[in-house]
Amino acid sequence: MATICRYLLEFYEDVVNKKADPRVENLPLMSSPLPILGILLIYNYFVNKWGPQLMKSREPYDLKNVMILYDILQIIVNSYLFFICLKVPYIQLRYSLICQEVDYSDDPINRFIAQNVWVYFMVKVLDLLDTVFMVLRKKERQISFLHVYHHTGMVLACWVATKFIAGGHVIFIGMINAFVHTVMYFYYLLTAINPEYKKSIWWKKHLTELQMVQFVILAWHSAIVVLNPSCKFPKILMGIFFPQNFFMLTMFWDFYRKNYLSKKITQSEQVPDNKVEVNNNMEKIKDNLKSTQETCLMKEKNI
Repeated sequence: MATICRYLLEFYEDVVNKKADPRVENLPLMSSPLPILGILLIYNYFVNKWGPQLMKSREPYDLKNVMILYDILQIIVNSYLFFICLKVPYIQLRYSLICQEVDYSDDPINRFIAQNVWVYFMVKVLDLLDTVFMVLRKKERQISFLHVYHHTGMVLACWVATKFIAGGHVIFIGMINAFVHTVMYFYYLLTAINPEYKKSIWWKKHLTELQMVQFVILAWHSAIVVLNPSCKFPKILMGIFFPQNFFMLTMFWDFYRKNYLSKKITQSEQVPDNKVEVNNNMEKIKDNLKSTQETCLMKEKNI
């Protein structure tokens, strides 16, 4: 038993400390995995148990102003990250979509890139408030397994990426995701200002389509590294990200199918029934008119 514990400690020391990116070591939440694991445990416990129990006998909180400020902050930060990612190829004078290795040199440019990868990670931690707001507003029906799993998985994946590969091939991933979240939080901002927009904004379902396209692109981007024998970017990490993106694509497709495609089929099946009902009503109206006319004629004859 002692040998196993010693081996695990040595493995932890080798992976977490010796193979980590020293440029992010002193940034908040990055020195050890324990703080972020603690945050995720509290998050999952609050969302699944403590929060619903706390709100069971309470009225939902009115968080309209808080959510508007939160959505504006998300739009600003994600837009900033999107444009930073676009700027990286010009900063480094090169960027390869096929294989972009991490430059661990501690010069101002690469330190700037590593720090912004950390900012991206912190945004994923901030995203956890989405679910907290749902609990406090008693919107438990919106809290699906997909929602909680996605937020939890993104925080873990981004911590690993920031800790070990703060730059390189993951920059493109951050750019795509930041763009999707900018669009998504703009929609959330509109619906927070006026909930009636949920009924009138035609591109609501296209947000899910945009997210699915995102996962296809990111799965492809991860697979390129794994299948490229000459690429020295850490294949183990990208090998983990690839099935994660495929799994998320599958779950989002299932959500999309149930919420949009199934409803379309149901509505199309109901159209013939509606037509029959309308025809039946028209026949009844005609019969009533005919009966009324006959009654009037009989009265005229009697007169």
